[in-house]
Amino acid sequence: MSRSIKSLVAIALAIAATASLAQGYPNIGRAATEKEVAAWDIDVRPDFKGLPKGSGTVAKGMQVWEGKCAQCHGTFGESNEVFTPIVGGTTKEDIKTGRVAALADNKQPQRTTMMKVATVSTLWDYINRAMPWTAPKTLTTEEVYSVTAYILNMAEVLPDEFTLSDKNIAEVQKLMPNRNGMTQNHGMWDVKGKPDVKSVACMKDCPVGEHPRSTLPEAARNVHGNVAEQNRSFGAVRGADTSKPAPTAPISAAKRQEVAVAPAAAPATRQGDPLGLAKQYACVACHGVSNKIVGPGFNEIAAKYKSDKSADATLFTKVKNGSSGAWGPVPMPAQAHVKDEDIKMLVNWILAGAK
Repeated sequence: MSRSIKSLVAIALAIAATASLAQGYPNIGRAATEKEVAAWDIDVRPDFKGLPKGSGTVAKGMQVWEGKCAQCHGTFGESNEVFTPIVGGTTKEDIKTGRVAALADNKQPQRTTMMKVATVSTLWDYINRAMPWTAPKTLTTEEVYSVTAYILNMAEVLPDEFTLSDKNIAEVQKLMPNRNGMTQNHGMWDVKGKPDVKSVACMKDCPVGEHPRSTLPEAARNVHGNVAEQNRSFGAVRGADTSKPAPTAPISAAKRQEVAVAPAAAPATRQGDPLGLAKQYACVACHGVSNKIVGPGFNEIAAKYKSDKSADATLFTKVKNGSSGAWGPVPMPAQAHVKDEDIKMLVNWILAGAK
């Protein structure tokens, strides 16, 4: 075949391929709309691409923090009760150098978020996507800017009167204590980078071992309640039902057959289904029906308030506004986003024994 004929054939194939793409794939789905793509395209990148326009003050951030964040993270972001501390371990010298000295000398007893995070966009994006823990993606853009600013204020990166915005966030990035601490010479950044584990990827005819390589001791399987019920009811999530014996079939088969998938969108109310309501509002992430997880089990609460005639009003207030000290050092976050009628249903159900 001459070179000119080969070229014509190549051009014809390219045209055919282009035409096929233009026609799409018959009977297989449809093209996503711009609105659908926009709904998924929510990430904020280190160069701040994707960051929405807006601003928020440190003062506003303090208000939001005390109402929706402090219950888990502490008044000053120092709490280690529910999650690891956010603030601490950084110095003014770190802000100058962009490297956190405590990461090298290990003088800080525990590494905090502000010690590790290198980009302010990561803070903004995580808060925007995942916080508050019990009601992710409920913060407004102003509140996300404000909480980010307040965290940086508590870490002594930003002054009290600062207003963080899409206009100045790139300048704030230049103050991040660990901005120069990010490494890229590894497999987490580049597929050709140095891996952090010693293994060889098998891509074909891979051997399958007869025995599982890791198992959870039976005594620990359900020690903190059913893990499948402790997922936040936001988006599609999966988890093993640990109230049942561990499957003996391969995990790959279990995923296809037994994995429970939480509903993508829970109904606004669940009349006559208080347990479903507890799952909807992620109450079971911290409270087991008959066992303690982070907070007391519902059965323990019922027993404690058994003879208290004002228990319904007391618990309503605790759920609505949050509380601390009643069951140890771990605070109960305020659930201001939960409807009053739903709180009443939950409280009545708990006091009746959560059955």
